[in-house]
Amino acid sequence: MLYHTLSFARHGFNVTAVGYPGAKPHQDVLNNDKINIVYLTEVMTAIKFGPKIFQYGVKIFVQTLQICYVLLKIDAPSYMLLQNPPGLPAIAATWAVCLLRGSKFIIDWHNYGYTIMSLTHGDHHPIVLIAKWYERFFGKLSDSNLCVTEAMKEDLRVNWNIKAITLYDCPPPIFRETPLELQHKLFKKLANDFAPFKARTESVLSNLEQTAFTELNIGTGNVTHVRGRPALLLSSTSWTEDEDFSILLKALEEYEGFIMSGVTLPPLVCAITGKGPLKEFYIHQIEKMHFKYVHICTLWLEAEDYPVLLGSGDLGVCLHKSTSGLDLPMKVVDMFGCCLPVCAIDFQCLHELVKHEENGLIFKNSHELAEQLKLLFTDFHNEKNKLGLFKRNLKESKMVQWDENWDKTMLPLLAASN
Repeated sequence: MLYHTLSFARHGFNVTAVGYPGAKPHQDVLNNDKINIVYLTEVMTAIKFGPKIFQYGVKIFVQTLQICYVLLKIDAPSYMLLQNPPGLPAIAATWAVCLLRGSKFIIDWHNYGYTIMSLTHGDHHPIVLIAKWYERFFGKLSDSNLCVTEAMKEDLRVNWNIKAITLYDCPPPIFRETPLELQHKLFKKLANDFAPFKARTESVLSNLEQTAFTELNIGTGNVTHVRGRPALLLSSTSWTEDEDFSILLKALEEYEGFIMSGVTLPPLVCAITGKGPLKEFYIHQIEKMHFKYVHICTLWLEAEDYPVLLGSGDLGVCLHKSTSGLDLPMKVVDMFGCCLPVCAIDFQCLHELVKHEENGLIFKNSHELAEQLKLLFTDFHNEKNKLGLFKRNLKESKMVQWDENWDKTMLPLLAASN
């Protein structure tokens, strides 16, 4: 949504971004005079009695009042753009305010909220059924709709009678391959807190500054990769139920086993970025694992450092399984923007983004992922191996950037809605 914000501002709109506080936005957003950020406060209701569905209803009522108050307080906008999910109660609240203020209401469909709720409650729970009805009923009241895949566009049309335009997530210019000099600076920074990024040996010449992956010749300023460096495997997550990280952990155990049995493979540093409700659970699982050749660290990065890390990696792993089967993982889009090949777990419309054997590989279970890691990291330092082929394919494909895609899709939609 912050990419949308920047794009509106780039075309001269004064933009108010409304949302809950979380990660610090990128400096491009914070430093833009046309963008004003209004934070919502997390609603904590004092109602602790009665059925949970009653407590949930009270929370939704309070959130509705809060959202309406904030949207009525800001200057009347020409357009209100809402990402769904989360849409309960935001879709109804935003529609009502648009009706009062004469604003055009646009929904950007990234998934269906009720399918996420079904992970916790089950498909037939009353809350889930109400959420599905709500999403469908109020979704049809919008003036325009965007969605992230052709599969979702068709599903909205056939099942909900909603006409949408596909606006694929695309990487902004900040996602690109990272020069070795910037890689070294980031690795030095991360080495202060994470041992896997520190230099592997103490016997470093005085004119060299090393990390686990890079070395800087202080005299010449030249940065090169460390000989025999480990491979850098990257994954990002919100640590939620729709991503099963036990799959990755089991695959890393198999990878360790390959090396122990004599297969020539590089040691592996697996860096997992993000935060979320299941993070502590998986950290506890990781702490119980004993590796010699695999090192796992869980990071939380500043917005400016995240694209630098992706542009420094050797391979990405995506464990996102869409709850609806109709959305695509933004993390893979970002990785591809950095020319980082990806191994991704299979689901219904993944083929719209990941092309098997072209820009990455698709797996169904931990064993398949382990075999793919072995395949891609065999002959690791030879740029002509399969991993190098995927990188070259990504470079040559010249993935469409966010700005170009947004202008091509959104400007006609805005013009048509006037």
